[in-house]
Amino acid sequence: MTHLSWENTGMVGIFKRIMLGSHRIWVAVLTLLALTISVQSVQAQNPFAVAVRVDDAVVTNYEIDQRARFLQVLNAQGDLRQQATEALINERLQVSAALALGAEASPEDIENGLTEFAARANLGAEQFLRQMASQGVAPETVRDFVANGITWRNVVRARFSGQREVTDEEIDRAMELGTILGGGIELLLAEIIIPVSPENQENLVSELLRLRGQIAGSTETFSEAARRFSAAPTRENGGLTGWRGVNELPEGLRDLFMTMRVGQVTEPVPLGGGQAYALFQFRGQREVEAPDLPVTAIDYVSIAIPGGRSAEALAEAERLRNAVDTCNDFNGVIPGGFQRQSVAPRDLPEDVALALRALDEREMSTSVTRSGGTVLLAVMLCDRVRSEPEQGRDVVRQQLIGQRLEAYATGYLEELRAEARISFEN
Repeated sequence: MTHLSWENTGMVGIFKRIMLGSHRIWVAVLTLLALTISVQSVQAQNPFAVAVRVDDAVVTNYEIDQRARFLQVLNAQGDLRQQATEALINERLQVSAALALGAEASPEDIENGLTEFAARANLGAEQFLRQMASQGVAPETVRDFVANGITWRNVVRARFSGQREVTDEEIDRAMELGTILGGGIELLLAEIIIPVSPENQENLVSELLRLRGQIAGSTETFSEAARRFSAAPTRENGGLTGWRGVNELPEGLRDLFMTMRVGQVTEPVPLGGGQAYALFQFRGQREVEAPDLPVTAIDYVSIAIPGGRSAEALAEAERLRNAVDTCNDFNGVIPGGFQRQSVAPRDLPEDVALALRALDEREMSTSVTRSGGTVLLAVMLCDRVRSEPEQGRDVVRQQLIGQRLEAYATGYLEELRAEARISFEN
């Protein structure tokens, strides 16, 4: 009997040919896979590679990196890269909607918006752009941010202008319930504020983190540290700021404070674009039956004194403090050597807002510095301008309109995202 075998049936040759073909296929597959991974790796490393496609528009890695850095400088909290990505996706959709409506921001609007934005840091537009550039944020990143905000505002106004009317009954109800103007809520905080200086700029944040670990949870220890280290006038009171309405707090810090527990201490918070850092301890919250009339403007004087927080600069600030009784007296003491402004609370730089918030009229603070700690910015509170009762109704009306438009804008943006083709490349 003839025995069948791989050899005498020619199966060995067939098998070899099959294996040889399979080997070539796998080599091709692996080569293609390696090339794909290599291309993806190069794209991930290329700052100008496409990160997200939004319909026919794109968002690059560079734009995301820049926006995240800008958010960091502006004291945003959380996952900044994720926030930057989401914001840029939204802006691509918003710009597309603006083009359809003819509602793009004009060059003049952009320049005015940039000037207003820079004024929050007590800087001119070009000064602000230079300061951002020194912290790694390109001028076009700032301009795009401002332009996109104006463009979306134009879109919302054009689309919903006929749906924003507010009735007198709605104003009455809002004022009775205290749901506007800070909601009748006051917060008690303690603070430690330390300006950046050439001597501490390299290790200030790490030192504050170490201090936070030592004082978290203890009000007595926090107050002791405030008396020793803080540059704010509140150091004399253990860092306590006194009860203040939520609406008087810097806009970027309200949500942070409203979610804190009693005794909890924040991580180091940059103020004034990184001109100072602060630790805040939450001490309490209370509701007031009838909130005061809203503060519509803060009238204050600022004086730039060379030397930062040197003994000479602080002595000059003290001399000026003793030489005046009211803000008007500066005209006779240092004519032309000071700046007087009346600014809406939301437009104040954070460090200036916090310094003024702790002051009574005609008191001065020396906690704020500029130019990397080389200039002391002494600030004196002249007046907190509150609206008259009828003006208060107008303020509430505008706030209700703003809330209504914000709700419309949120809903419209959700519609745009739901209809868009969004794909992530990396």
